[in-house]
Amino acid sequence: MTGTGSVVDALTLADIPRCAALEREMFAEDSPWPAAAFRAELNAPYNRYFAARDRPRGDLVGYAGVSTLGNERDGHECEIHTIAVAPAYRGRGLGRALLAAMLGVADSITAPVYLEVRTDNDTAISLYESHGFVRSGVRRGYYQPSGADAYTMIRPPRDGDDAMGQKAGMSTR
Repeated sequence: MTGTGSVVDALTLADIPRCAALEREMFAEDSPWPAAAFRAELNAPYNRYFAARDRPRGDLVGYAGVSTLGNERDGHECEIHTIAVAPAYRGRGLGRALLAAMLGVADSITAPVYLEVRTDNDTAISLYESHGFVRSGVRRGYYQPSGADAYTMIRPPRDGDDAMGQKAGMSTR
């Protein structure tokens, strides 16, 4: 539960049409993911996708996905693929709740977390930095077709505790 009248739980195949619609609304200038891309992501065994739902109806208002790469012998690492919240629901802590769910996946295996974020997305950058991410590089022209640059950010491995010393992850599952 996020405390905002919303809940974070697992993204399902039934959510795909809404995810694709939100992508078209929010990322029209940078090749929004079609439904087929969400389907492939959900079907990959190394990915975990989360949904933010408005209560009481359970409408999908945000989503996020993280992949776990590597193995126990050589070590794991996680990569955040996407995080998005519908414009009408921003500022309610849903992005923070989705990020916490993904970081819980990484923390459960003590893995570093990587991501890319637009260099002009100050809100997202601030959120990531507040969770221990640091900028590690710039990818010029990363987002297409707009040509916007991205920062590569990394958060070092944690042992299951978030920056506040509390257990990270989902409280409703």
